[in-house]
Amino acid sequence: MDIPIEKKRFDSRKIAYIAGGILLIALITYVVIATSGGAKLNVQTERISISTVQRGAFQENIPVNGVVLPITTIYLDALEGGRVEEKFVEDGAMMQQGEPILRLSNTDLELSLVNQETQVYNLLTQMQISQNAARQNTINRLNQYTDVENSLIEARRLYELNKRLYEKDAIGRQELIIAENDYKYQKERMELAEEILRQDSLSVSQEERQIANSYARTQNALELMRRKVADLVVRAPIDGQLTSLDAEIGQSKVKGERLGQIDVLSGFKVRADIDEHYISRIYTGQRGSFSFNGERHVLEIKKVYTQVTNGRFQVDMEFAGEAPEGIRRGQSLQIRLALSEEKEALLIPKGGFFQKTGGNWIFKVSEGGGTAYRTDITLGSQNTEYYEVLSGLQPGDRVVTSSYDNYGDIQELVLED
Repeated sequence: MDIPIEKKRFDSRKIAYIAGGILLIALITYVVIATSGGAKLNVQTERISISTVQRGAFQENIPVNGVVLPITTIYLDALEGGRVEEKFVEDGAMMQQGEPILRLSNTDLELSLVNQETQVYNLLTQMQISQNAARQNTINRLNQYTDVENSLIEARRLYELNKRLYEKDAIGRQELIIAENDYKYQKERMELAEEILRQDSLSVSQEERQIANSYARTQNALELMRRKVADLVVRAPIDGQLTSLDAEIGQSKVKGERLGQIDVLSGFKVRADIDEHYISRIYTGQRGSFSFNGERHVLEIKKVYTQVTNGRFQVDMEFAGEAPEGIRRGQSLQIRLALSEEKEALLIPKGGFFQKTGGNWIFKVSEGGGTAYRTDITLGSQNTEYYEVLSGLQPGDRVVTSSYDNYGDIQELVLED
């Protein structure tokens, strides 16, 4: 019995023809794309931004945000802890140096002052008693010295008299010896009395110095305690405006706690936050500018705080001239901070194209203005308005500076009116 053979749908020859056809179509497509300059996209010129490359003055700067602060701020801390008993002024008051702001009470501190004063008065009383005793002792020793001196004078007189009488054989030798011995004895007593007086004088002087030093130390301690008690009345350290006062009647404040601050309103400064990326390029003396009420004002960096917090650090800036009229504490300013000196450079305005290209290429408009094609470029520094062009463009070239987010891998734009 014959077995029917199923006829194949595609033989090897047909498969070869089909494959060859596909390859031919692919080749034609590639040639068309290659010769046509890549993928194109029609865009309306009114929907894009076209800028002209130009040469001009360029200065690298960065935008920073600043806050207006008083030129000087003095913080008020509780020098001694206590309970708020009385408030003399309210927050926002204008203060003169030395004026009271509030009063604290601290019974332990006040009791210590009373004890210290009592100790000083007791010491003063002891000093007076010691001085009186020393004076009396000195008087007694002087009286003794006078008696000894009188005895010496009498002994010398008798000795000299007996000596003359003995020479005339009016008295015997025994009497002369007795007078001579008494004279020598009185002389030794006199020398001893003089030494006692000298030692007494030294002792009194030393004791007086010790008592005086002890009294001075105790008096200093008392004065310190009085100042500590006086610190319970918080006073304005300088002329200025009282702000941020945090104290209510009955509150307890610990030593060192912040009570408020005094702002000196004789001038202003600006504290600005800057990205840590620029910390190595920021130094005192650098200048920035801002616009206020239609006028341009210049600021100069006076202090750089190198501590970085949340990726940012701070600088204090002061006005190069007079502060603009009408500026207020707490006001925010948009500042252009210069990072370089002004120079001549090739410039293109900043735009959204940079986010897509990273500044490596840009769509350059043809001379006829009908198309824009990709052109490799190199950008340098930037400021708030312009990019510096290092290569790839010439003055007068026109480029598309708006966003490229919708262009994908498009190689050429067809510009339509």
